[in-house]
Amino acid sequence: MVFLTRRERFSAAHKLWKPEWSEEKNFDVFGKCANQNWHGHNYELFITVKGEVNPETGFVIDLRILGEIINNKIINQLDHKNVNLDCPFMVGKLSTTENLAMGIWAILFPEVKKLGCELHSVKIKETENNSVEYLGN
Repeated sequence: MVFLTRRERFSAAHKLWKPEWSEEKNFDVFGKCANQNWHGHNYELFITVKGEVNPETGFVIDLRILGEIINNKIINQLDHKNVNLDCPFMVGKLSTTENLAMGIWAILFPEVKKLGCELHSVKIKETENNSVEYLGN
């Protein structure tokens, strides 16, 4: 079994806010991430797939095709967008990095499977110090 990782980058804004909570509670729980005027990050996205190496090509997966899928299905929906307002797969969800990773997984899992390997993990680096890694259900 070989693990292969593709990195992509995107910049996006979001706000952590629950409308059913008071302003005080939102700021107590989410701190500066509840800023009324939003805030943004320069994210790094790491998609790791696993599988056997094809003896004919030497690939687990063609990275060009994987990159196209990630860009078409994920990056184009997120880059220079507002995660809360512009990203269809995040509608109705709190825009935490955890929820973002799970949403990306749900989109990429069947796409990667069609290519003959498995999605192993979705890792999102939100800041230099904070990242989330999701390994599926």
